[in-house]
Amino acid sequence: MNLEIKTADELVDRELEARWAERRQGPQAEVLRWILRAFSERGGPIPVREVEAAFPAWPAPAVRDELAALDGKDLIVLAEHEIPLAYPFSATPTPFLVRLADGRERFACCATDALGIAAMLGARILIRSRCHHCGEPLKLAADATGPLDAGEVMVWVGKREEGERRACTSL
Repeated sequence: MNLEIKTADELVDRELEARWAERRQGPQAEVLRWILRAFSERGGPIPVREVEAAFPAWPAPAVRDELAALDGKDLIVLAEHEIPLAYPFSATPTPFLVRLADGRERFACCATDALGIAAMLGARILIRSRCHHCGEPLKLAADATGPLDAGEVMVWVGKREEGERRACTSL
């Protein structure tokens, strides 16, 4: 069996990228940006009541409708009274710990999301994880342009089957 190694550009699914871009449009975009900023600044989970309070001009049911729409588009996970996950951030510990430039730590949903945090924040980060193959500890610095000095680092990417709703169903 041969292991096929591809570059990031070769792995990009243009149709998926277009669907994700479309998911980030509409009235939910402002709410999503607020949630991501909250995760970045203080971590999660984010209480729904705080999201409602952040949009005082909107009736609370309208904010909850926007949250439900974001959940339906698989951009957040909406639990009963809180948001425990907003891609790329997870309030639940995961194997992907990201140290932000100021020393605060956040959990990412996956390796790709960990790298995405650097691009999202436009800042240098440090990612800590373990190799899925051998269990060896990994430490990788990244900035908005991608991994720094990552000559021998490999990201294992699986292909989701058509019809799978969520990118992350458990951590």
